[in-house]
Amino acid sequence: QVQLVESGGGLVQAGGSLRLSCAASGSIFSINDMSWYRQAPGKQRELVGIVTSAGFTNYADSVKGRFTISRDNGKSTLYLQMNSLKPEDTAVYYCKISLRTTPALRVSDYWGQGTQVTVSS
Repeated sequence: QVQLVESGGGLVQAGGSLRLSCAASGSIFSINDMSWYRQAPGKQRELVGIVTSAGFTNYADSVKGRFTISRDNGKSTLYLQMNSLKPEDTAVYYCKISLRTTPALRVSDYWGQGTQVTVSS
């Protein structure tokens, strides 16, 4: 069993900052890519950023220069530092971690429960 627990969401004024965390626990052999998605009301879920096992990162154009994704492999934790927040960043943010629970099994995706981020104007 693998559990992902997200934290750090909340209400912030435009221009403010928040830091999201996503901690994985349970039967984990190895972790591959780790990523953040978000879903605003009435919209499809979209990729915000991804960090590979080698440490390479990529971001959606809408958050480049404002958001920073990082990972702590020793703690099996993913982070998203969000600065200069805008009202259009309002959404439920989900983490996704691709991992193996044993060496023999293929990589599977696990999702966090989601955390609400609301940016007021």
